[in-house]
This record gives sequence, C-alpha cells and structure tokens, in this order.
Amino acid sequence: MSNAIRRIAISTGGGDAPGLNAVIRAVVIAASNRGWECYGIREGFNGILFPERFPEGGVFRLTRDRVRGIGHLGGTILGTTNKGNPLHFPMKMPDGSVKEVDRTDEILECFARKELDALVSIGGDGSLTIAHALSKRGLRVVGVPKTIDNDLDKTYTTFGFDTAVGFATECLDRLHSTAESHQRVFVVEVMGRYAGWIALNSGISGSAHAILIPEIPFDLDKVAAKIRSRDQVGRMYSLVVVAEGANPAHGHRSVLEQAEIGHAERLGGVGEWVAKELQARTGKDARVVVLGHLLRGGSPTSFDRLAALRFGTAAVRALDEGQNGIMVALALAGVNYVPLEEVAGRMKAVPLDCDTLQTGRDLGIAFGD
Repeated sequence: MSNAIRRIAISTGGGDAPGLNAVIRAVVIAASNRGWECYGIREGFNGILFPERFPEGGVFRLTRDRVRGIGHLGGTILGTTNKGNPLHFPMKMPDGSVKEVDRTDEILECFARKELDALVSIGGDGSLTIAHALSKRGLRVVGVPKTIDNDLDKTYTTFGFDTAVGFATECLDRLHSTAESHQRVFVVEVMGRYAGWIALNSGISGSAHAILIPEIPFDLDKVAAKIRSRDQVGRMYSLVVVAEGANPAHGHRSVLEQAEIGHAERLGGVGEWVAKELQARTGKDARVVVLGHLLRGGSPTSFDRLAALRFGTAAVRALDEGQNGIMVALALAGVNYVPLEEVAGRMKAVPLDCDTLQTGRDLGIAFGD
C-alpha cells in the first residue's frame, strides 16, 4: 500500500463526548502540517448516505480556520448519530417490512469519487466495528477510541471519561449537604450500560456509601443494611450511586425500549426503582437524581483535552507511517497501535479484582454483594 496521502476524511459516531472537537482540531492541524486536505463527514456516515439533508454538503472541507477555537467545546462540529449502522442499515421494503441491508458500498464509492485516501473514525465499539469492516473492504482507516463509559478494550483510557467522572463527583459533593440536612437517601443514576467505570470512579471519589455496577449483580437488602448501619451510628443520610445498566441478582436490568432493527436497547429507570425499594426497606425518605446526558456535555477537562489531542495527532502519524486497520490507544508512556480486529465487538468491563474496586471495599462502600 502506498503511503502517499492527499486527502483524508473524519467521522464522529455514537454518543457525543467532551473532547471530540479537540480530536478533530488535532487531526486537521497535524494533517495540514503535512500538506494534506481534511474533510468532515456529517453525523457519522449520514453525510454520505443522506447528502440531501445537508444544504452545505454532507462531506465538507475542514480548514484550520474551521477548527480554530473548538478544542475547549463539548459536542462535535460534525454532528453524530447512534442510529443507522451502514453495515446493518434498516430499510423499508415495498411490502412494508423493515430489512437490514449493507450500505458500505455507498461509502466506498463516495471516498473514490471524492478522491479521499483515508478515514479517521472517531467513536466507540459500534463505530470501530464499522471502521474495521471498511478496512477489510480496502479503505485505509485509523480508529480513535471515544466513549465516556471508558469501556473500550486495549486502551488505558478514552477521552470524555475524566470529564464525566469529574462532573458526577461534583454532583455527589453537592448532594452530601442536602442529603444530610434532610436525613435522606439519595440515589444518583449515572451512565454505564454494560460497564460501571463512571459509577465506580465517581462514587469512590465522591464518598458514596453504596455503588451498584453492571459487573456485580446486587442485593438491595445488603444496601439497606448498609444504610441502617449508618443510621445506628448517627449518620442519618446515605448516597447510593447506580449505573444505568446495574441489575439485581434475581432480576433484570431496567429497559425503557427493547432493541429493534436500527437501534440498540435503551436503558433507564433503575435509579427510580432502587430509590423506591430502599425507601420501603429502610423507612427513610429516598430521592433519585438522574445525571444522564448531563455527563456527555460541557467543556472537556485538561486531561481529556490532552488525551484527545494526543489521539488526533497519533492518528495522523499512523496514516503517515502507512498504518491501516488500527486503533490508536493510550498507554501510560505513549501511544500504541492496536489492530481493529482486536477491538471490534469487545468491551472492557470493571475487573472484579481491580485496585479501584478493592479501594472501595476497604473504605467500607457497599456493592450489594
């Protein structure tokens, strides 16, 4: 494969995360410094699949001026989507049924028509699975890991995670005083569909008294016992952090919408259920706070900005070195290149023997087991 590159494209897919704009800025500047042109694809691959939706063009030029001053902004100037996976795109058939079709040919044809030499795909597991498929079809691709949940394998961390944990921790700090004033139980629901990194890290940092994560099926009687033990020593309030994907030992996770063609299941409601059950078990007034999409917004922390900038420039370096079909991954001392096939379809859950979890146990935090 020739290393010669003149034009590259950037896409952002899945949920938004603080630091996306910093990655875009880094890619554009590093590429421009090599004499390359950069183009942005709107809303994942919708800019290619539905160009008529975008009056300014579904694929548009990204210049230094276009990315000036965006590094500190949340969201993504490209837009994003977590629907319409081009590998399994939902299409309505003449008979009214819905069928999944593969639309990657349209993406490859667009790249050829616009003479785009490579793609920097910024996203989570779903986006990187698509990137892997495009790479196998012959497109030069480098992936950048993005998820506030920090659940992508083979990378030390993902950008957006530190920002989300910091905000959740600040919310817990604020709730301590009002919970103590009213002698209440506060249940704080945070994002974390299948991995509990946000709940675990913010819960410990914010001095929560119980943390419920997807990796540990929980028994609410044990959480209630923790609350009663605090009451007995005069600590008449408690904070419980629960990941949206946490599930009881003898039950199921709370699902708002079942998975259908075109989109995954949508979780939610576990916080409300936990608060209601704990109130019944302890007799204490229990309230719920759902942080939800607040965790995705806002300006990235300095850690996440630096991580995003490192990811973006590393992606350009990888392309310049002739790399293809890889994800740039942060290590403690540098950036590694990991084959996309080792990342696609894999998730990094909280290890049950990890130091952070052990720290929580040593501090007396209840995990419902």
